[in-house]
Amino acid sequence: MKRLPYILPLFSLFLIVFACEKAEIVPSLPCSPFPSATHSKADLYQSILDEYTQKGLPGISLLIRDQEGEWSGSAGMADLQEGIPLQTCHVSKVASVTKLFVGVLVMQSVEDGYFNLDDPVKKWLSSKTIQKIANADQVSIRQLLNHTSGIYDLIDDDAFYLAILNHPSKKWKPEQLLAYVRGDDAVFPPGTDVEYSNTNFLLTAMIIEAATGQSHAQLLRERILDPLNLNDTYYHWHEELPAQIAQGYFDLYNNGTLLEMSNFNTGSGNGYGGLYSTVFDMRTFIEALLREQSLLPSNRLQEMLEITSEDLSSGEAYGVTIRKDFLERPTEEYGLGHRGRDLAYSADLFYFPNYDVTLSYIVNYGTDAKSELRDVFFDFRDAIVDALMKE
Repeated sequence: MKRLPYILPLFSLFLIVFACEKAEIVPSLPCSPFPSATHSKADLYQSILDEYTQKGLPGISLLIRDQEGEWSGSAGMADLQEGIPLQTCHVSKVASVTKLFVGVLVMQSVEDGYFNLDDPVKKWLSSKTIQKIANADQVSIRQLLNHTSGIYDLIDDDAFYLAILNHPSKKWKPEQLLAYVRGDDAVFPPGTDVEYSNTNFLLTAMIIEAATGQSHAQLLRERILDPLNLNDTYYHWHEELPAQIAQGYFDLYNNGTLLEMSNFNTGSGNGYGGLYSTVFDMRTFIEALLREQSLLPSNRLQEMLEITSEDLSSGEAYGVTIRKDFLERPTEEYGLGHRGRDLAYSADLFYFPNYDVTLSYIVNYGTDAKSELRDVFFDFRDAIVDALMKE
């Protein structure tokens, strides 16, 4: 959300427009969390949650599973206005963690023979569809998934954010989103560098549908969500959301005032975001993928884990969808998974293979744009990984 500060003067006007639109995420309802098992680090983990919600993050839901067992806990509020405490049973938007689910669906489709990773994008999407999208006629599906395509990120477009503020709950269709990257220059020639782009996964979802003849949302439900019994995971806008949704917040004016922005839709349901889940469902998914290795044949999983390059400045590297993260830490302490950052929600989902540890958390505050609380979030991120690595 890097372009957001440039359009703040218009925000008050669009709040008036938004007030006339029907909100899909209604005020949060209480829910009953599963009791957490006894864990030797329970007090440490809970103290970190309490510390960082006291520093301003609205709410945090956390799950850690290690060789001692599983611990889950929460702190802060699911709904500041209604005074509803955040619990681990609350469902929240997990933002770009969605991409990891879509990446698995891609690999399942490759295994089923629908397409190959090295197929050119233009084999599956018409010249009209990719017209004036720089690099789209030159790159492969693999380059979309490992972010070496050089295709401009629609999230960086000012006009896109103006449209979001004008129509906050709009259910975006792929063609409408592609309009915001047509005519933009490529970031670099295909395959010469690595840079994250949400447009890559928008195109990927379109390729899945073109190759299979089925909705990628329905395939996500049939191939991943239902088989894993992820009963608290929903793909917005294709599926209705439950009542126990945590509200999402952002300090839009960077003045300490948190605005509730749960219903501002940044293109959910188009491959690059839109899943709402709990820390429990996220843990089930990442462990099925990387710990139990039951979602994909071993050769397909190894393809996902092929790292393109490491960027120590951001502390991460890209595989085929999967991220290798926490590279600023000692070499053996890396995690595999994905970050999630959106306008009003953040999440992390990682498996640490050298320690057999799973980390799953959701924060109902947006950290893709700059704010003072963004730094608080990243301090929390460091603190919780320090704690889980502590002997």
